[in-house]
Amino acid sequence: MRSLPTLALCTVLLLAGASAAEPAAPVNLAALDEETMRHFQTLVRMDTSDPPGNEVPAVDYLKRVLEAEGIEVKVFAKDPKRPNLVARLRGNGSKRPLLIMGHTDTVNVDPKKWKHGPFSATREGGYVYGRGTVDDKDNVTAALMTMLQLKRSKVALDRDVIFLAEAGEEGNVQFGIEFMVKEHMAEIDAEFCLAEGGSVVRTDGKIQYASIQTTEKIPNRVRLVATGVAGHGSVPLRSNAVVHLAKAIAKIAEWQPPMRLNETTRAFFERLATISPPEEAARYRTILAGDENGAVQEYFAANVPRFNSTLRTSISPNMISGGYRVNVIPSEVEATLDIRALPDEDMTRFLEQLRKLIDDPAIEVVHAPGHSRPGATPSRLRTEAFEVLEAAVKRHYQAITIPTMSTGATDMAYLRERGIDSFGIGPMIDSEDGPKGFGAHSDQERILEEALFAFTRFNYDVVLQLAATKK
Repeated sequence: MRSLPTLALCTVLLLAGASAAEPAAPVNLAALDEETMRHFQTLVRMDTSDPPGNEVPAVDYLKRVLEAEGIEVKVFAKDPKRPNLVARLRGNGSKRPLLIMGHTDTVNVDPKKWKHGPFSATREGGYVYGRGTVDDKDNVTAALMTMLQLKRSKVALDRDVIFLAEAGEEGNVQFGIEFMVKEHMAEIDAEFCLAEGGSVVRTDGKIQYASIQTTEKIPNRVRLVATGVAGHGSVPLRSNAVVHLAKAIAKIAEWQPPMRLNETTRAFFERLATISPPEEAARYRTILAGDENGAVQEYFAANVPRFNSTLRTSISPNMISGGYRVNVIPSEVEATLDIRALPDEDMTRFLEQLRKLIDDPAIEVVHAPGHSRPGATPSRLRTEAFEVLEAAVKRHYQAITIPTMSTGATDMAYLRERGIDSFGIGPMIDSEDGPKGFGAHSDQERILEEALFAFTRFNYDVVLQLAATKK
């Protein structure tokens, strides 16, 4: 549980406008939390699974709530069932806008595996259960509450604050961020963006650090196509395409692409070393020094695979297909590789390295379309936004901020490509929840009620510091 001094501090920030603007009218925190929970449960109870994809109920609800407060709202849709909502509070224009973003779609569910209904938003034991509770209706709700509080408090703004509730993040970006960037960029153009991708990590009930996502790896789908001579299975052939493919996959599995740090990953290991036990801290400092013999990298590969992936462009062979009868040698088989590239990776050069590694004329390496995001320069740490985030983390959570590079993908890649420094934030989570099956995309997805309330207040504080007119 968070301490009473922290809660009291949050109260002071809300009442005083975090010293960013004129003191606001007193805020009833209990009523604020009740309203937050009401909006959150309403959104979680909407089945916006993707596939098939239908964000209409969520967008209609958000539009109704925002317009009832006199907030400007527009809706944009490539497909009528997949709308995106843009709400705007206008500032004096002395600074470029701030974009706060959340996606209204969720991954789909198998209802039979849920103890509580996946769209029930059941409250039990201090948690709220349901699909989207931590991916990403928490961010949507926090952004909604921030817009409502700014409007009600009549906060003077130096910059516009834009709320984008986007569709299609879970694999159908052509309806959401890709559509908005290509067709309606002027509606969401900003200096900074706050979106999903980070969290405040708690272990054994104690907050460890806050992660802020400042860059991400870029997904690439690559096919290995092996061809050979078809024949009868009773007469083995050296040209067997299955054998050639198996050897190629084995070579790839044994290969470690070179380690390379960027500003984010260097800061990640530097800051992690300051809060880690001596043995772990020594490993992180060895990485920072170059890890000449590769011993720590090998340790990570075996014991902390996420850190190993953080260090390099990674390759995971995830799909194999081929053959149709046990007694027939197939003439063609293929494997699909999930390559997660470092932000600055030259994929043309990387695929040439892959071909040289495989060194087999029977294997074609094909860069397949789909499942990707644009490559982009990492968001800068020396910015007003990151400094404000760090300060807010200290105020609300009394914790260190650690910039992270996501090994997965978010829609911020599209914004970074357009020059918008984007930062992934998130609520407090228990590190034990994921392995227990309570994390994002799990069958018992849940969020701590207190984490939702704290995250909503944190959001408001950060936006206030970045956007409000200073006195």
